[in-house]
Amino acid sequence: MSMISYRWTNMRHNDQNQGPSVRVLRVGEQVRHVLSEILQRGDVHDDVLVTHPVSVTEVRMSPDLRHATVFVKSLLGRDEEAVLKALRTNTAYLQREVARRIRMKYAAKLKFLSDESFDEASHIDKLLRDPKVARDLGPAED
Repeated sequence: MSMISYRWTNMRHNDQNQGPSVRVLRVGEQVRHVLSEILQRGDVHDDVLVTHPVSVTEVRMSPDLRHATVFVKSLLGRDEEAVLKALRTNTAYLQREVARRIRMKYAAKLKFLSDESFDEASHIDKLLRDPKVARDLGPAED
């Protein structure tokens, strides 16, 4: 392998480790806004989704923009499994609407997952407030 091809291979490899591109992030945010609007307006005719407000917290797009992982949180954390089931049941409709409103070359396949980041954050906060941990985090005594 010549030095030039080694550097080119190394550059491409390093670029892939820098995270999602601006375009991928922008499209993910557009998908999040469209899904939020659809759910807020009640465009999905599903009893569970009508009675349970849902927040779309994040959308992660694949680099080729063909797959979207949608993180959702049922407000007040009520009946999350029922909400996820309702979203998964209505995935075809939601995919069509997203594709129609964003006008992309391909309709992204949507995958709905529960957003656990709020639960994790509150667990970490609870741990940090523990008196034993707080004592260790306090100002150092000389």
